[in-house]
Amino acid sequence: MPGKILKKKELNLVKKIRQKAVTLAHRAGQGVAWPLRLGIGDDAAILGCAGTDQELLITTDLLVEGAHFHRQFHPARALGHKVLARGLSDIAAMGGMPLYAWLSLCLPGWADEKWKNQFWDGLFRLARDCGVTLAGGDLAAGERFAADIVVLGSVRRGRALRRRGAKPGDIIYVSGYLGGSALGFDRLRTARWSTRDPAVHRHLYPSPRLTLGRYLAQELRASSAMDLSDGLSIDLYRLAVESRIGAEIRSADVPVFPGATLDQALHGGEDYELVFTLPPRRKSPTAFQGIPLTSIGVITAGRRLWLVDRAGRKVPLPVKGFQHRL
Repeated sequence: MPGKILKKKELNLVKKIRQKAVTLAHRAGQGVAWPLRLGIGDDAAILGCAGTDQELLITTDLLVEGAHFHRQFHPARALGHKVLARGLSDIAAMGGMPLYAWLSLCLPGWADEKWKNQFWDGLFRLARDCGVTLAGGDLAAGERFAADIVVLGSVRRGRALRRRGAKPGDIIYVSGYLGGSALGFDRLRTARWSTRDPAVHRHLYPSPRLTLGRYLAQELRASSAMDLSDGLSIDLYRLAVESRIGAEIRSADVPVFPGATLDQALHGGEDYELVFTLPPRRKSPTAFQGIPLTSIGVITAGRRLWLVDRAGRKVPLPVKGFQHRL
């Protein structure tokens, strides 16, 4: 029940903000060179870009000490990596190419020079790997560490992947293996660990599926997609709300990270894989550049989520995953 209550609070808050923002966007977008094509409700906003065949993608993501990480478990270098990775994953989910980033930091007194240097090392290493330039930001001091990343990317006009677009009969796919990040975090909290542990590394250094996202948008023409930041169950629920459909997934086909449980794969969060849908006539390969692509279920006409267990029984899929306090 607590998960459902928090989920309803989140959806109701987003709905209220969205209703007010649509009116303001309509007024502000008249006659501008970069009109708002898509606002609140997806992994990134889409802006038109006059005179080109591209559209701009803009996303923002907040990471707060105590809510998203604990410094006794999360090294500075890993936090720098993850701050940027969270924003890049949103661009991947829209099928875009990341270009620039802006970072605002609230730095507490415990963050000494060594810690800050390691943080920047983690962030800039990923930025170099992904071809992203840090273009600005802001710095402040406070009691807790907080980081807000803004990432700007581009996508070919009309090709952005969206949460809205799934149709009954579409096949549901996920990339990679799920539950690894949740398993890694459990190991961080309960035992001595090493970044060589695959699950721990998965949690600390997630890999945004940027190349895969562009493949889904340009080649496979996925009907919908989003990244798995909070967990398969709750993120699939968000996709279902935007597409106004339901879904049925098969527990036996969910690709579980080695050592993780099905519960961690369904609800663990922070895997940063992609969930996407394709019309049944359009088949996905079983892998892309070494990343498994697995069919796990089908989109349905109803508005509910179902889980088919290994015995063939169909039961409601609990909508859990990571929940912010609102």
